[in-house]
Amino acid sequence: MIEKMSKFTVRVNEETLKKFRYVAEYNARSANRELEFLMKKHIDEFEKTHEKIVLSGL
Repeated sequence: MIEKMSKFTVRVNEETLKKFRYVAEYNARSANRELEFLMKKHIDEFEKTHEKIVLSGL
């Protein structure tokens, strides 16, 4: 099954983006995959201290 992927734009200063790309490369990930990894990690941590997020219609 193919997962639908969404796009969004992030505005960030150049130095932060360069450092983020450095960290992503260090972790053997693209900047996109690094951001996705961090988002999932943040969601997991949120759900551990609050409650599981249930989205309808997905």
